[in-house]
Amino acid sequence: MSAPHLPKVAGIDPEVPVSTHTAAPLREVPAAPGAFIQDRLAGWVSDLTTLHELTERLACTVTLDAALNELLHAGAALVGARRGLLVLEPAGPGTPSTTLGLGLSHADLGHLETVERGATALGRVLDGMPGTADGIASPDLLGDKDLDPRHREVATRLGYAASYALPLASEQAGRLGGAAWLYDEPGEPSEKQRHLVGLYARYATEHLARLIELERARADVATVAEELLPSRLPRIPGVQLAARHRTGPRGGGDWYDALPLPEHTLGLAVGSVGGSGPSAMAAMGRLRASLRAYAVMEGEDPVAVLSDLELLLRLTEPARTATALFAYCEPAARKVVLAGAGHTPPLVLGERRCEFVETTLSAPLGMLACWEAPSVEFSPAPGETVLLYTDGLLRRTGDPMDRAFARLHSAAASVPKAGRHDPAAVADHVLRTMLPDGLDRTDSAEDVVILAAHFD
Repeated sequence: MSAPHLPKVAGIDPEVPVSTHTAAPLREVPAAPGAFIQDRLAGWVSDLTTLHELTERLACTVTLDAALNELLHAGAALVGARRGLLVLEPAGPGTPSTTLGLGLSHADLGHLETVERGATALGRVLDGMPGTADGIASPDLLGDKDLDPRHREVATRLGYAASYALPLASEQAGRLGGAAWLYDEPGEPSEKQRHLVGLYARYATEHLARLIELERARADVATVAEELLPSRLPRIPGVQLAARHRTGPRGGGDWYDALPLPEHTLGLAVGSVGGSGPSAMAAMGRLRASLRAYAVMEGEDPVAVLSDLELLLRLTEPARTATALFAYCEPAARKVVLAGAGHTPPLVLGERRCEFVETTLSAPLGMLACWEAPSVEFSPAPGETVLLYTDGLLRRTGDPMDRAFARLHSAAASVPKAGRHDPAAVADHVLRTMLPDGLDRTDSAEDVVILAAHFD
């Protein structure tokens, strides 16, 4: 596997490894004291410029993976190496150990992992062995008679002859892991290069510590959000259900629900509470619980359910707004009655049609003194799927709303025939088509909810 091209930065050419030997000058030319001082100042300015550029690039990373990649590339540029690897071993739960390579394939990393940990400089750095705080240089691995035989074998196989390992540690963050850069020929970084990469590594450690805490907080938010939603979907004769939920990094107020009602009927709901963060998540949990109670009492009348919900919201949380859609389904009679409060219209997908259900215009809950809107009734044909969703699915595309609706219609119409009888396959296809290349898992503030009901 060929190594990626490393960017050149001010004062350092990453393509030229540092040699332990320096050719003697042909003749000694005494320099004037002023010129010597100017050269030293120019060198310091170049070094500071390099360090500033690299730390600025690192500061711009907002995910842990991006920061680790940037650290590997920057370190290689600073020490003049072509390849390297990094191991992240943060203490505490929620962040697993991570190994990342630069110019090394997965197979190469696998070979390196077969070497006993204590036999490598990186392993000793990771274990915090004495004398490793300032890094460990191994300038001539193959010439070291005491080198572990397995390490010698792997170094020969991968074609590296020297290494420099550095801990990722600071006083505040503690020890998070270590990095090692590999040289194709015998050599080691100069004293100045070690000083620069040491400064960079300490700054990088603090940045990684902040990102690790952020990752843990996001994981906690996602866990709480999932706990506020149904743990499983009910099984009702004549209908199959599937749901997909993506939470933003701060946690949002998008939710869904599906609850069995008397006489084999079913209540389906989606909604979105204004705002984000813990307060929006708590409001979402209260709203969903309240809707379940109203649905059990008067679910056959979706307008009454949403009217009660609006009254509760206005009395208990007058500063908050929400959108919601509630559908009362009778699978045996193939009948769906729904009402919406400022929510996006459902979409019906089948062999003969793919169209939005025309719902009347209505205001979100909490915006008017008295909310009211008529219900809509329609009959899904056998084999059709009703798709409920929140506007986060549209907003994450970045398109204007009219174009996002057209994109959703196209995504639903393009569901392969083989998957149209599986609501999970329908939901996954729509999600991938609307938000390709991992956009469904970005740091967008918008939550995404899809609830698919397939009628047999």
